[in-house]
Amino acid sequence: MSKKNKAEEVEEIISDTLENTAAETQEETSEQEELSVEDSLKEDLAKEKDKFLRLFAEFENYKKRTSKERMDLFKTAGQEVIVSLLPVLDDFDRALKELSKSEDKEMFKGVELISGKFKETLKSKGLEEVEAKQGDVFDAEVHDAITQIPALEKKLKGKIIDVIEKGFKLGDKIIRHPKVVVGN
Repeated sequence: MSKKNKAEEVEEIISDTLENTAAETQEETSEQEELSVEDSLKEDLAKEKDKFLRLFAEFENYKKRTSKERMDLFKTAGQEVIVSLLPVLDDFDRALKELSKSEDKEMFKGVELISGKFKETLKSKGLEEVEAKQGDVFDAEVHDAITQIPALEKKLKGKIIDVIEKGFKLGDKIIRHPKVVVGN
């Protein structure tokens, strides 16, 4: 064989090898690009999932908060009406006290029935009387002391001597503290 043929043969082998290597390198590069595209898509999906979960949690918190605010609004609206009716309840108690002294028992029964129905209606709306009676220990959180007088007995010191006005609570909240006289 001649040197030319051998040189041509070597050149052919080198060019084939270079072509094969270039093709393999190109395949590896395209595979890496596919993997990096796939990885970036996975990252984007994870970010979007995280964003969605956070948005969903925020929305759930918003729903809970607005529901609670709405319930508070209903309670407050009812509270204003009930507080405005408390003087009427006091008037019924005073009327019953005076009518019990009169001889007209039919009028007493009629007013007593109306008063009872009124109290039951308010009770069904959540109104409860705050218990305060003579001899109970004075509690500044619950009672409203309007005056202090010297206690007639030592055991009445720091205790309620008289209840001037009844107190009421709506649910767990006191809407009117009982007004009391305390012994000192």
